[in-house]
Amino acid sequence: MDGRIVAIKKSKIVDESQLEQFINEMVILSQVNHRNLVKLLGCCLETEVPLLVSEFIPNGTLYHRLHNRNDEFPLSFNIFNMRLQIATEVAGALAYLHSSTSIPIYHRDIKTTNILLDDKYRAKVSDFGTSRLVSIEQTHLTTTVKGTFGYLDPEYSQSSYFTKKSDVYSFGVVLVELLTGERPISLTRFGENITLIAHFTSAMEEGRVMSIFDALVIKESTVDELMIVANLAM
Repeated sequence: MDGRIVAIKKSKIVDESQLEQFINEMVILSQVNHRNLVKLLGCCLETEVPLLVSEFIPNGTLYHRLHNRNDEFPLSFNIFNMRLQIATEVAGALAYLHSSTSIPIYHRDIKTTNILLDDKYRAKVSDFGTSRLVSIEQTHLTTTVKGTFGYLDPEYSQSSYFTKKSDVYSFGVVLVELLTGERPISLTRFGENITLIAHFTSAMEEGRVMSIFDALVIKESTVDELMIVANLAM
């Protein structure tokens, strides 16, 4: 009506589980208001497949910016400072979901493909289809483990109990991804180091972590700054 560009999320198939995820996302997003969370503008459940209407975030996903070398961050920016700002904004959004809403919300799928970047490259956490409101009990028992391999908290994978620490674990993976510029899963890394976390922790333990950091990040920061962030991720 007012001429603004919006994003419309449409279920690919008519399926009860898909409908449940859409309704769940609508319920979650209608209760949150934070500058680093994607804002829900409206919805339609009366069409053949449900639709969610949200603000349009123009610069795509953080994953795309990190791993598509043809579409990197603008070189006019300090890459290290920008990545640190994004990490800070995602952490702020998670702290809000966990501690500032009337009922705590666990996102359950924090990853760089669910972090969008606006026109000023500010982070917007998106995709609340698998998120959960958590009442008095501070853990959430799930019948099936949901999330993305490479970002999943190993304790959650084994026990099916999801806590806010599971979101924090996934955020740690994002932090390492920002430091190294490497994908969370890589078939070019052999053996136990197929996951970025195994690759990172072994490099930390062996004192060679500087060798796996992104060259762009090393160029625009100091060793002390990098090690502060690396130790935080660890």
